[in-house]
Amino acid sequence: MRRCREAARHDVLELLRADGPLTARSIPDTCVRPWRSTGWNDNRNVQMLLGVMAARGEVAVAGTERRDKLWDLAVRVYPDAPAVPSAQARRVRDERRLRALGIARARTGERPGEPDDVGEAGDQAVVEGVRGTWRVDPAALDRPFEGRTALLSPLDRLVMDRKRMTELFEFDYQLEMYKPVARRRWGYWAMPVLHGDRLVGKVDATADVRAGVLRVTAVHQDVPFTGAVTAAVDREIADLAQWLELDLVTAD
Repeated sequence: MRRCREAARHDVLELLRADGPLTARSIPDTCVRPWRSTGWNDNRNVQMLLGVMAARGEVAVAGTERRDKLWDLAVRVYPDAPAVPSAQARRVRDERRLRALGIARARTGERPGEPDDVGEAGDQAVVEGVRGTWRVDPAALDRPFEGRTALLSPLDRLVMDRKRMTELFEFDYQLEMYKPVARRRWGYWAMPVLHGDRLVGKVDATADVRAGVLRVTAVHQDVPFTGAVTAAVDREIADLAQWLELDLVTAD
């Protein structure tokens, strides 16, 4: 199996070297045996291989083509700079992570993907009504806050750490795409609604590309929307449909 994938790996490297950057669908699947799958990754040998190669530092995302990632050789994507010592790299990583989050725990539980713990970055802080201490980005404290309304991806860092989300925003939410339909409360890909500094609801919408429409099934209000919030959410939904180049269809 390893030899079969090694040959496919070399095929990907040679193709990208000659013709990159390319989307995954533009890269032929030369794996002799399929990747082991429980169903989620059926017929996704190329995507699985690219993920492994990205972790090895051989390929990287060079951009996007509509909704597809463009892959290229990592040496053509990443800057030609000397390696950063590990202790310095961890410090820079923690500082950047805190800058993105604004406020975070020094240590958090383990989870796949990008964790939310930031070590000793920033300054220590406490949140009224929440146990324990936090780390806060001092630069964020010096800037005036300008709130806005936004539909967040279910994978947005603001809601990915459910414990942090609950502690800071008292917001009940989780991605339900892996739940049976009958057990979903908000929808397959319900998008949290951020208004100002509060998470106030979820929008259940589906992009039906074949039909050319964005279907909004429901707008769940965790707190009653004012007229201003409703208008702002409606604008965000309309902007999303326009960005997707789909006609907007809302439930009666």
